[in-house]
Amino acid sequence: MENAEDRATLAGGCFWCLEAAYEKVRGVGGVVSGYAGGHVPDPSYEQVCTGRTGHAEVVQISFDPHAVTYFDLLFVFFTIHDPTTLNRQGGDVGTQYRSAIFYHSESQKQDALAVMADIEARRLWPGHIVTELAPLDVFYQAEDYHKSYYSRNPELAYCRIVIEPKLVKLRKEHQALLDA
Repeated sequence: MENAEDRATLAGGCFWCLEAAYEKVRGVGGVVSGYAGGHVPDPSYEQVCTGRTGHAEVVQISFDPHAVTYFDLLFVFFTIHDPTTLNRQGGDVGTQYRSAIFYHSESQKQDALAVMADIEARRLWPGHIVTELAPLDVFYQAEDYHKSYYSRNPELAYCRIVIEPKLVKLRKEHQALLDA
């Protein structure tokens, strides 16, 4: 039976990018795009895009901890987005595109702190990590048209230019974690 620790809620820019990557990871049972970290109840995509709701675009990942660990999910997270840019990922700018880990338990919080310290110590990024670490309060599922966006629209320019390079990096850095 799934419990809170069998879910991860992560924000790393546009949720389409994270969803496309995590759908390929072994042991991931589902990836749902949504919103977290804000103050407006049940926000719409249009509201979140204004940057005034306080929400970040997130994915909530359900996973089998016997097949893939929370640590593995975090290392993928820190590979496929830039955790050193405040409130932006590439051309996506605003607090809704911030880097954040919304933890479900004290154990996840401690794991996230350990992974961030390890990445800083190894200087995997040229700048310092600015990823927000906060408890998950409420997760709001995004509208249906966001589901499996990349797999439904791989020919679109955004998918080819923004998402595909992240998937190439995922395959290069984490091949052992991917479904065959």
